[in-house]
Amino acid sequence: MSDPARIHDLLIVGGGINGAGIARDAAGRGLAVALCEKGDIAGATSWASSKLIHGGLRYLEHYDFRLVRESLQEREILLRIAPHLTHPLRFVMPHSSTSRPAWLIGLGLWLYDHLGGAKTLPPSAAVAFADSPYGAPLQAACRNGHVYSDVQTNDARLTIENVRDAAHHGASILPRTRLLSARRENGIWVCTLRTADALVFDMRFRAIANAAGPWAARMHTLLGGREDIGIQLVRGSHIVVPRLYAGDHAYTLQNDDGRIVFLLPFHDNFTLIGTTEVRVRDPDELPAASTEEVAYLCRATNRYLRNPIRPQDAVWTFAGVRPLLDDGKENLSQVSREYRFVLDQPRTGDAPLLTIIGGKLTTYRRLAEKALDRLAPTFPKMAPAWTAQALLPDRMIDSGADPGCDFGGGLCERDVRYFIEQEWAHDADDIMWRRTKAGLSMNRKQRDEFTLWLERNR
Repeated sequence: MSDPARIHDLLIVGGGINGAGIARDAAGRGLAVALCEKGDIAGATSWASSKLIHGGLRYLEHYDFRLVRESLQEREILLRIAPHLTHPLRFVMPHSSTSRPAWLIGLGLWLYDHLGGAKTLPPSAAVAFADSPYGAPLQAACRNGHVYSDVQTNDARLTIENVRDAAHHGASILPRTRLLSARRENGIWVCTLRTADALVFDMRFRAIANAAGPWAARMHTLLGGREDIGIQLVRGSHIVVPRLYAGDHAYTLQNDDGRIVFLLPFHDNFTLIGTTEVRVRDPDELPAASTEEVAYLCRATNRYLRNPIRPQDAVWTFAGVRPLLDDGKENLSQVSREYRFVLDQPRTGDAPLLTIIGGKLTTYRRLAEKALDRLAPTFPKMAPAWTAQALLPDRMIDSGADPGCDFGGGLCERDVRYFIEQEWAHDADDIMWRRTKAGLSMNRKQRDEFTLWLERNR
């Protein structure tokens, strides 16, 4: 698998968005990088988000000004370097009897418009729904509101394109490969890894970046980290229903419990609704939207829409686990989305272990830069930061090639082979729900037939 005597620079544990960002940045700075991920790339939290690049408007209520400023600045950078993965949206926020006062919302939106500095998106504005198509799906009691700008993305593809670019810059990508153990030996990490095929091998590294997300605390302990890692695991669930309204805009709905629920246009014919916040204990428990969460999202939506939705209207549900900082707050809506680094290096000259806690999709690129800043003493010849200006790649499928089998939902054999050969896809879900959302437009028979075809032809 690898020359056991060769010493690489950096092992990144975790193929979510933070690990992908670190791998891309580090490989582009000239480091010898490997990334291992026990499952699929973007196969956990990083494909199950609300799929937004946003400043976090509600974080202003908790005085997280630094995080909002950084998020808004990163929103601008991602619009520039990933135009194929970012789509500006206007968000409509109706007022209700239980909403924050209109003047306070207006003030918050003014701050949201200006906190990040220069920006390319339209500013916020007040809106009267009687004279606007934004009011068409809303109940008559919703007379006024505000509109503001944020950005929608494809979270899984954003992660995968970062990993592809890391590989382009020389990184070794090891999906479905677990880090079993590691020990420090003469200033080097000696790491034992195992593939899904039960192949066990050793690799040597000068440093480890633990970006294992929900499993970061467990990995930190496995690697002998001395400091306790404070992580709260919070499940966020979403539902997808047939499209609820015309127009390419989103809604930000303030629920009566103080939480925010988004209605988002999703793949032309659908509306994505989310999210919930439920504390979980075990990162290995497969996250799934509960009956209670689906009902909660329907109730929150029905407080505003003329035509109510029912749980049985959901054509798809999904859930992911967010690894948040454990700041002692019981109200999960108030838990910070900040990130934190824990550097474990018992003695001068020891190989460092850097554990990443928290973070959000929007800030992954800046998090990666800061992570490498923390590791800079180990890599004095590392090149400077570069990702703020460099375009992310787009997938390069040869549209002129024979498409082969048509599996439905816009998915064909040519594309499937590309995802397997170029993007590390392995299982049917990797392709139907992460590399694409073809599963939404396929019926059950088509999904079953594709799964069987893939098992026979992989």
